[in-house]
This record gives sequence, C-alpha cells and structure tokens, in this order.
Amino acid sequence: MIRDAQAAARTAEDRRAARRTLAGVYQLADFYVAYQPAPELVWMVADRAVNEGYEADDPYVIACSAWAMVQALRDSGRWEEAIALACNVIDQITPYLERAETPDDWHGIVGALEFEIAYVHGRRGRSGDAWRGLERAGRIARQLGPTYRHVQTSFCQPVMAAHATTLGVELRQPGEALRAARSIDTDRIVSVPRRGRHFIEVARAYMQRDENTAALMMLVKSEQTAPETIRYNGFARDMLRNLLKKPPTGMRTDVRELSQRVGIRV
Repeated sequence: MIRDAQAAARTAEDRRAARRTLAGVYQLADFYVAYQPAPELVWMVADRAVNEGYEADDPYVIACSAWAMVQALRDSGRWEEAIALACNVIDQITPYLERAETPDDWHGIVGALEFEIAYVHGRRGRSGDAWRGLERAGRIARQLGPTYRHVQTSFCQPVMAAHATTLGVELRQPGEALRAARSIDTDRIVSVPRRGRHFIEVARAYMQRDENTAALMMLVKSEQTAPETIRYNGFARDMLRNLLKKPPTGMRTDVRELSQRVGIRV
C-alpha cells in the first residue's frame, strides 16, 4: 500500500489528492508499527505522515498525522514538544471550525488532540492542567453528539470516560480512575483494541490500590477482548510480571496461564 501510494504521489495528475491518500496510508501503517519491537519505525511513519500532510497543504490531514507524532513525542518524554505540536495544529485548524460546511471530523480531531495535551499533562503529574484539558475535549465530544465517532482516534462521547480513567491512573488518583470506569458501558467503545486498552487502564487503577485480584480479572478481560493489544502493551506486561512474583491467593495458575498467552516467559 505504501509503495502504491508513493507511486501515485509522484505520478497522479492531482498531486494534492494523492498526497492526502499517502498520508492516510502512513496513518494506517502507524497502527501496525506501534505493535512492533522497533520504535524507530513509529517515528519514521509518523514523521512521513505529517510531511505528506504539509505537502498536501491540508490542515485536517496535518492534524490527523500530527496525532500520532504527539503520542510518539509524549512516550519519549519530549513533553513540551508534544504539547507545542498539538497546539500548533489545533491553531491551524481552528479557523475552519466556525464554518457551517466544515465536517464533524475536523472537530473530532481537535477533540482528540485536546485529550492528547491533557494526557501529556497527566504524565507530568500536572493535575489541574490535565483535568482542564479533558474538559475541553469533553465539550467537543458533547457538541458532536452521542452517535459521533472519529474513526482514526476513536474520539467520541463513550471514550471520554475511558480517557478520564487513564488520566486518573497517570495522576495516581485510582479512586477517580475507577469512578470514571464505573460510569461507562464498555460495549459502547466501538474500537475493540481501544476497549481492550481501557480494561488495562482499569487494571492499573486496581494495582495502585493493591487490589491485585481485581487487576488480574481486568487483564483477563482485556486479553479476551483484544489479544494483540495486551500482548504488546508495556503496562500490561509489567503488571503480569509483578503478579507472577506475588500472585493473588489461589490464582498462581491463572497468572501463569495468562502470562504465557501474552508471551511472557514463566
């Protein structure tokens, strides 16, 4: 797909449209390389997607491509750069949001980026900034309505509670995280990988409260929901390694079997 899209970008009569398509292919590839043991691929794919968005001179494509780059910067601890990039692309797309003909997805990607900013603040332990960022994203989700979903980012009303769970965990506020988790019907999270990741976040909250049996149950639920998601999730693997050292009473075999299915040596 990448080779074909690259060829089209070189030869198509409508180069801008071809560049948009190529950026979309890179965005798709990002979901694959994120699960590979080669972090340099994440950087390369995200950077190329952003570059093609600028080549196409399309604010929406730029924003969608930047979404993955913001996550790469965040996970590398480059927090200021992550926030700066997200704010920059939001500023670029904001003038279009007041136009009646602007598609809902333009609003959706802004909401997704607002959450990414909140997530960076959560990683940094800045509670006020994190919750304020989540509220900004939540307002956009409410404006878009209960049936809207941004396909690339899964940004939608049902996912907002899952986002709140994640922020609660990052801020070491497991009570807040679990209250948010109890408020959501997980079946409404359409993306199966995103649903599986939510169960991992709930498990992290339980681990912070030393409720290891509940954490294990959430990890089992995640594996049943999205086996590939838990297999390549660093938080889940770390929790399982800790549970292998100190399994809940009577559940040593359960921990070992789940660990083996996830690919952890026991």
